[in-house]
Amino acid sequence: MFYWRLSGFYFFYFASLGALIPYWGLYLKSRGFSVVEIGELVAIIMATKIIAPNIWGWIADHSGRRMRMVRIACLLTTVSFAAVFLVQGYWLLALVMSLFSFFWNAALPQFEATTLNHLGEQTQRYSSIRLWGSIGFVVAVAVLGRVFDRTGTGLLPAVLITLFAGIWLSSLLVPEHVNPHPAVDDTPLRRVLASPVVIAFLLVSFLVQASHGPYYTFYSLYLSGHGYSETVIGQLWAWGVVAEIAVFLKMHAWLPRFGARRLLLVATGLTALRWVMVALFVEQLWLLALAQALHAASFGVFHAVAIYLTHRLFTGRHQGRGQALYSSLSFGAGGASGSLVAGYLWEGVGAQWMYLGAALVALLAGWIVWRNIDAGL
Repeated sequence: MFYWRLSGFYFFYFASLGALIPYWGLYLKSRGFSVVEIGELVAIIMATKIIAPNIWGWIADHSGRRMRMVRIACLLTTVSFAAVFLVQGYWLLALVMSLFSFFWNAALPQFEATTLNHLGEQTQRYSSIRLWGSIGFVVAVAVLGRVFDRTGTGLLPAVLITLFAGIWLSSLLVPEHVNPHPAVDDTPLRRVLASPVVIAFLLVSFLVQASHGPYYTFYSLYLSGHGYSETVIGQLWAWGVVAEIAVFLKMHAWLPRFGARRLLLVATGLTALRWVMVALFVEQLWLLALAQALHAASFGVFHAVAIYLTHRLFTGRHQGRGQALYSSLSFGAGGASGSLVAGYLWEGVGAQWMYLGAALVALLAGWIVWRNIDAGL
């Protein structure tokens, strides 16, 4: 078992996410970009998840050298992001964001497949490894919130390139998973994708991540506009992920006990409640903290169940592309759509209605689970 090697990759990967997602919008604002431009630039990062994971997943599945592809992607992420220090203006920055995120978004789905293959029959242990990613996120947002309160967000690019280098170095420690008796699955991928339960699962994943678009793109700006400091904003982000860690510690017991369908219904319902609370109670810090605790459900429960279902619904030679499809349609298409629409909603009707719209999207996802996901999963 390569517990610490696998955990180290997750730590650095999600630490980079903890630096990028909460503070990138604030950094872009400090450089003079508008709310709509910020929404578009963040949407670019998420939109590359639609394409990149599928291209790299196809190569990894056909070559059988999944970790080699992860290492190449991580190295090119670090090299391409360095161009941020050289460019000025919207279009050049958009080009750099497209290039670096094409490589960055390619690595995680293939690493997820590698982790599950190393775990073998003990896939329920995934959450105990993945929680180190959450710890990395918490450390990043908590520390950087205090740093940026003193220095401003100008240091963010240097922090990010350091973390990207850490991801690459940690990938060098994880060996390829060699299966002497590879699983044979002759079912064409198009037939797997035509399954009603697969269609429903991917649609739900898209909608849940679309509902997170206003959060990932504008939550920090939303709180900053209501007078919260970078330190408090960082603490709120960190608190949400602490709640997520608690869930990851329990998911190995909850999945067999409650089943995927029931957990998805709980996750989507609490996601909707979370966005309503963010919309209506932004002035009440204790209610914001309570809403952040629901990150345990909106991300923690949902993601752990989604990884389990992806591994179960896409078997054999389809594993890499299954993880890629989940990533591209949820965090990619869903996240990009949510970020893009959120920017226009904020500009058009206000931030409060932006979050109430996200709640409706989460409720729609729950209705699809109730109607289409089998209780036996």
